[in-house]
Amino acid sequence: MSSPRPTVFEPARLGPLTLRNRIVKAATFEGVMPRGAVSDDLVEFHTEVARGGTALTTVAYCSVSPAGRVHRDTLVLDADAVPGLRRLTDSVHAEGALASAQIGHAGLVANQISNGMRSTAPSTRISAPGMGLVKGATLAELDTIVDDYATAARYAVDSGFDALEIHLGHNYLLSSFFSPNLNKRTDRYGGSVANRSAYPRRVLEAVRRAVGDDVAITAKFNMTDGVPKGLWLDESLPIAKLIESDGHIDAMELTGGSSLLNGMYFFRGDVPMKEFQESQPKLVGWGLKLYGPRIFPKLPFEEAFFLPMARQFRSELSLPLILLGGINRRDTMETALDEGFEFVAMGRALLRDPYVVDKMRREVAHEGLCIHCNKCMPTIYTGTRCVIRETLRDVELGV
Repeated sequence: MSSPRPTVFEPARLGPLTLRNRIVKAATFEGVMPRGAVSDDLVEFHTEVARGGTALTTVAYCSVSPAGRVHRDTLVLDADAVPGLRRLTDSVHAEGALASAQIGHAGLVANQISNGMRSTAPSTRISAPGMGLVKGATLAELDTIVDDYATAARYAVDSGFDALEIHLGHNYLLSSFFSPNLNKRTDRYGGSVANRSAYPRRVLEAVRRAVGDDVAITAKFNMTDGVPKGLWLDESLPIAKLIESDGHIDAMELTGGSSLLNGMYFFRGDVPMKEFQESQPKLVGWGLKLYGPRIFPKLPFEEAFFLPMARQFRSELSLPLILLGGINRRDTMETALDEGFEFVAMGRALLRDPYVVDKMRREVAHEGLCIHCNKCMPTIYTGTRCVIRETLRDVELGV
């Protein structure tokens, strides 16, 4: 006899954890970490999501080193960050939810001018987000970064995080090792699928060794880069199977796209180019006017737009999978569980209404209010938020 389908709002296991339901807050950069500080706004951002009923909220993005920051206003997981992050995780726990830290190294996506230091990549190349040439890493530099991941993971545990999400997506450093378009190495970390996956898998092993089995480890994994000559299913599926066979992670969250070359692939919908330009210094704004359509191509939004690709992984893998990508409806969640996905992740829908999960649980609502205008995207420089919700709040306050 087949087992009954799990329901969205029943407790679920994630490695050593028990989540109160199957809904995860996806990592969306909060934009409220001035010079990497844990602000009151960052604490409240995640506390509100927890209060709204989500089971696991993900803090993004936590760099493993100063050079791996996206820019200078990115948090680094070091000893100085622990007290503030402990305040955040305590607040989330008080609302009955669990907390995850997304950790990574931005690689080609690290703004070297803002950070005031050089980043690194699998191979040397020009990077627009990197503001110039990013040099390929030496083997010694890669050894150091492995240690950085392990150290950052320990600090995350000291901060009270229940889970760690290792960023293997969007052409950040580890993701770029997978990509045949970005990894041109001729040593043991380049060439074949097995070689290109070896370094990220080494990092996953180091993180697991650092934190043990009392913390859940997930991987945010690129199914495809969404660019010509980039990673695609014919190689990402075998890589995912290698990662599964290593046994170092408890679940995989499936994503796609490139913050380096195709920043709309993991959003879809409208491209708020005018707002992007206005949010940047004048010179960068002019660059966006010229090259923005290439970096941010318009792709139509569809509910659960990653589901067709994710099905390929569900058929090949046995480890728990987290479905991501334009999930705004309860029936979409139920469909995902019907098809064997253990969890679903929501991003923009929770920016629009952090309480939508509880509303769905109480059957007050069956879908979120997000309209996929993507005007939240340019707000990452001033505090990530839904501009519709912000306007409504201002009206209520008489501003």
